[in-house]
Amino acid sequence: MYLVNNVEALYPRINKTYRFDNAENRSIACDPLDDGAAYEMSFRMDKDQAKELFTQMAKAYQEKREDKWPPKLDMPFKKDDDGMYVGKVKLKGAYGKDVTPKPMQCDSRGTDLPDDFLLTTGSTVNVAVTFVPYNMRDHGVSLRLKGVQVVKYVPMQKANPFGSVEGFTVGGDDNPFTPVAGATKEDMEAATDDVFGEEVAEVEAPPKKKAKKKETPKPKDDDDLSSLIDAWDDE
Repeated sequence: MYLVNNVEALYPRINKTYRFDNAENRSIACDPLDDGAAYEMSFRMDKDQAKELFTQMAKAYQEKREDKWPPKLDMPFKKDDDGMYVGKVKLKGAYGKDVTPKPMQCDSRGTDLPDDFLLTTGSTVNVAVTFVPYNMRDHGVSLRLKGVQVVKYVPMQKANPFGSVEGFTVGGDDNPFTPVAGATKEDMEAATDDVFGEEVAEVEAPPKKKAKKKETPKPKDDDDLSSLIDAWDDE
């Protein structure tokens, strides 16, 4: 087993097995027995770290190399724009029908992390690997993931497609509805005097007229009352 120390984790997917989904064009969580299921992550290292790791991989290749294998190991890392080197580790979810034990994750003191712990890009880690030399359609040395020790954890950031622009903000002095001291009666009178040049006279409301009740004439006798009731029935 070999330890790659103090490297930067990139796109870790080691809390469960994942496979690449062509329809969604991304990696999705899956069962360990699904085709392509694997635990995997990339890591970023400086030139000295890359040279040391390559030396150990080349030794493992030469020890395993057969006569028909290519004589030398090709460069296995990619160089990024910052001059750093990117490697990749992987562990299949299963070999045949045998499910692979999940790679361990521990903190800087070696204490196991929770089963659902999500390692983040940018975290500093030590990575335990085994070398697996091969010669098939191409040749090389796979870095089979055994475990990860988290030296420095970078909290996960929520995805936000927006940057900062001028405009609405929550709170602050831009809020026109911030509570202020109420204006006094004197303040109001002074303000209206400045605008109108004199005090505004109060307009008295017109007196309300009393409506007179119309008196219903009393029926002269019982015949008149009967006629009135008959009129209701006719309506």
